[in-house]
This record gives sequence, C-alpha cells and structure tokens, in this order.
Amino acid sequence: MSNISTLAPVPGNVPAVSSRRWWTLTTVALAQLMVVLDSTVVNIALPSAQHDLGFSNGDRQWIITAYSLAFGSLLLLGGRLSDLMGRKRTFIIGLIGFAGASALGGAAGSFGMLVFARALQGAFGALLAPTALAVLTTTFTVPKERARAFGVFGAIAGAGGAVGLLLGGYLTQDFNWRWNLYINVFIAIFAVFGAIAFVSHTHIEGPRPKLDIPGTVLVSGALFGLVYGFSNAETDGWDSPNTWGMLAGAAVLMTAFILWQRRAAHPILPLHIILDRNRGAAYASVLIAGAGMFGIFLFVTYYVQTSLHYSPIQTGVGFLPMIGMLVLAAQLSTNIFLPRFGPKVMVPIGMVLAAGGMVYLTHLGLDSTYARDLLPPLMIIGFGIGSIMPASIQTATYGVDRQFAGVASAMVNTSQQIGGSIGTALLNTLAATAATSYLSGHLPPTAETAAQAAVHSYAVAYWWGAGFFAFGAVMSALVFRRRGHGQTLGTEHPDAGDAETPAAEEHAARHRAEGQPA
Repeated sequence: MSNISTLAPVPGNVPAVSSRRWWTLTTVALAQLMVVLDSTVVNIALPSAQHDLGFSNGDRQWIITAYSLAFGSLLLLGGRLSDLMGRKRTFIIGLIGFAGASALGGAAGSFGMLVFARALQGAFGALLAPTALAVLTTTFTVPKERARAFGVFGAIAGAGGAVGLLLGGYLTQDFNWRWNLYINVFIAIFAVFGAIAFVSHTHIEGPRPKLDIPGTVLVSGALFGLVYGFSNAETDGWDSPNTWGMLAGAAVLMTAFILWQRRAAHPILPLHIILDRNRGAAYASVLIAGAGMFGIFLFVTYYVQTSLHYSPIQTGVGFLPMIGMLVLAAQLSTNIFLPRFGPKVMVPIGMVLAAGGMVYLTHLGLDSTYARDLLPPLMIIGFGIGSIMPASIQTATYGVDRQFAGVASAMVNTSQQIGGSIGTALLNTLAATAATSYLSGHLPPTAETAAQAAVHSYAVAYWWGAGFFAFGAVMSALVFRRRGHGQTLGTEHPDAGDAETPAAEEHAARHRAEGQPA
C-alpha cells in the first residue's frame, strides 16, 4: 500500500490525463490483489502442503518466512528500479516473474523447491507492488479522480488479507493446495494484457540517474534483518541470538544507510521523502495499521477454527462483512470525508474505531456466537481500517516528484510489511506468555482449561492490538498537518517538504473553476 506526500505538483511535472486511466486502475488493482492475497492465501494451504510434501512443523514457517524475507528486504530496490527502468516495463516484468514463481511453487515436488519458489515470489512481488502504486500515482492527477482511484487501491490493500483467507479456504477445500499458487498465473495473464494495452510508458528526462549500490546493500540488509528478527522472535523467542542479533544488526545497518543517504549522489531513498511531516505520519499510520490488521487475521482465524470449530471456507466467509465495511469506508473516506477534513481528522477517527473494535473482541468466549459477538467488532474494525488505509496511502505518495514515485510507493509497502512482521511477532509472543501464565494458575490442566487459556491469550492480543491503534490515533492527530497549514499551494516544489493536503488542493481547484478566491 503506498502514498505520496501532500504537495502540489509543479505544472510542468503533471502528465496529461490518460483516457485509459480507469482501465489502468483495473490492471493495477489486479496486480495489487495478487500480491496482497499471497500474504494469507498460502497460510490456509499449509497443512495440506505439509501432508503432501512431508516437511516438519519446524520447517513449516519457512513457507511464509521465505516470501516475507524476500519481499520485505527488496521493496525499496524494487521501487527504485521502477523509477530507473520505467514503470510499464518493470510492471510487466514483475507480473511475469510473479506468475512464473507461482507456477513453480504450485508444481513443487519437494519442500526445498516450494521454499525457493516462495522466495522468488517475494522478490518479484517487491518489484511489482511499488510499481503498481507508482503507476497509479502518476496516472491519476485530477484530485477527485485520484481520490476514487486511491479509495479502490486502499480497499484492496486492506481487504486483500481477508479475501485471501476466503479464497484459500475455497481452493484448498474444493480443489488442491497447489491452486492457491496456480491462481496467480491466471490473474497475472489478465494483468499483463491490461498492462500492455493501458499502462503508459514513462520517459526519463535528462541524464539517467545511477542505482545507489551501497545504499541498496545497506537498506536491503537492514530490512532483511528486521523481518528475519521479528519472524524468528515469533518462533524461537526474544532471547534467541538469531532474534536479537538480527535486530541489532538491522539497527546498525539502518543507521549506516541513513548516514550514507545524506551524502550519496544518487540516493536510493532521498531523505526528504520520509522527512516530510505528512508523509512521515502516513508511513507510520500504515505501519501501525499493518501491525493491528495482521493481529486481527491471525487470532480471529485461530479463534473461529479452534474455539468455534469453523471450517476454512466458513472462516473466510466470516470475514466478508468486515471486507464490505472496509470497502464502504474506503469509498466514503476518499470521495467525501478526506477532501473535506483531510488525513489529520480521518486517520485518527479510523484508528479510534479500530481500537474500539479490538476492545470489543476481548469479550469473546467459548460460548460466543458469530452474529451476536463476532460480527459487530469485525464490522467496526473494517470501517476503521477503511478510513485509515486509503487516506494514509494517498497522503504518503501525493506530491512526490515523478522520478521518485516508485521509491515513495515502496515505502508504503515496506511500512505495511514491517508493521505486519512486528505485530505478528509481538502479539504472538504476548499471547503465548498469557496462555502459559493462565495454565500455570489453573492446575491441573484439563481440556477445558486449555480451551479457556487459548481464549484468554487471544484477548490479551486484542488488548495490545487496541493499544497499537490507540497510539496511532494520538500520533496521527498530533503529527499530520492541519488542512491549509503550511505553504501557499503551488509555491513550493513538490518535494520541498511543506505541502498542502490533497483536500486543500481540490478545494482550491474547485474555487478557481468557479471564479472565486481559494
């Protein structure tokens, strides 16, 4: 999920409005759905794949981790390559590569081949995801249309995980676990034809900038360490050398990366992109929402399958109302509320709603019912996420110079990926500790106390998830600029770091069209 800061592009930097822009949106949406689906669709297929290929419980995590490591560590490189190679070319390469890796994984006859295919998927996903958002960013330049496009994109970014649960359950239950990977080939075929027909070529003016090799190595290593460290904490604990060693190494590499970016001639991530106040708040909001969302999918899925004994496909269907509310909120937010109130109002409101929904989830028990106890909080959380994601994504990418649209978009995906890794590791650790503590206080252990311990551990995770969102509400309310606060619209270069919100630009454009002062 990716966004731009809130500055108005200089007139010479705005491309002509494409007559094929809505078909471009459809193509980009397909690609984004494919990438987001793969973060959850394979999870449901894991037990079947494990039985088929015969790998151990200890090895099982690598099917997920291989994808996360490659995807998370290469996102900034993928975003920068789309800036340097051209969006259309990079987009098509990413689609074909992702489809090929998916086909390889679907046909895998061994554990090693499946892990390799998943890592390859992650690498091409890191090329595809930021490029898809950058295409959207540079295609939609009219504020009202831009809002609609980002509403669709934000809804897919937020709902894709839940759609993956539904699709994964259906494919695994009625077909075969391999179709969770093969399905990407068919999606990619449609997207490639769409890209050839509707995505415009981008032309790099002036001398072609060079790739920042030292910066690429440093940031890729730092992101690899972060994702690996948090993934390892989930399985081996925080006291494992692989956990704290990787996280400490990531901190050192990230510090070196920042120092290098201050002096590099062609930085992979110009620091002004993330130091802009609105943009920084948007990236932080995406990270926090990612941490909370992954916690929701993880523990609610555990709860309905182990405590309420739902089948995989019933689990996926149970998330559909949440998706519906997310899509509704995304459209209302981007088309009505965001232009009127700006991200400083909309993002905190979404955070508060999501926090409230998480608190509501803490009341779930072994005798809870779906309609009475689970459906209302899921719908509340869905509406909250739908208010957070499109507003944050649009703000994070708005106003960035076109030559850096890819890397700015990559920062959105990076924020969500790191947020998901942090949230999953922290919440899983806290839940496991809570379950152990509950069992030690209710001896002797029985099947009933084990079930109660699981529900108690989920409640602890929900409380912490609510804390994430509450922190996000305060942070976003304080850091996002007020509407109309800052430079006069259009007087600064888009990356000058002090910009108006997309809402303010639309307000000014509307009044100019009516012959009134903005």
